[in-house]
Amino acid sequence: MQVSGDNVNEETIDAILTASRVLVAIAARSLADDLQDVTLAQYRALVVLAQRGPQHLSDLADELAVHPATATRMCDRLVTKNLIQRTPSDTDRRQIEITATDAALSLVERVSLRRRKEIARIASSLPLASIDSLLVGLRAFSNAAAEPQEKDWVTKWFL
Repeated sequence: MQVSGDNVNEETIDAILTASRVLVAIAARSLADDLQDVTLAQYRALVVLAQRGPQHLSDLADELAVHPATATRMCDRLVTKNLIQRTPSDTDRRQIEITATDAALSLVERVSLRRRKEIARIASSLPLASIDSLLVGLRAFSNAAAEPQEKDWVTKWFL
């Protein structure tokens, strides 16, 4: 099945898919060590909240690319786990604002640290000659996906 675009070939897509499987495995392992009842989807919601601060439910649903009803159910579960809080919006009482709790921020910090350590272990085995080109490629890929750099969001909630 051919799915390549105008400037992307199958080899590039295969390499990114392989790397994504590695990264998803790292993500799953990093969560498994902490809270076994937080799914990857729930963790992604916590990362968005940690990264961007309080969100309206509809904005969170958009960011996660899920239906608002799905986001509502996810938030219900995260409220039960004391990982998020719902509060009326300051600007529109009909809107609900979702905020990560201190426990959620701590969870994101611990999981991120475990991921960093495992990624560092893997990256340390790369040939030095490939690290610069890998860095350029990964930054370009992240920018194309509109994903902020790690340094741009992690420090936001530790200040």
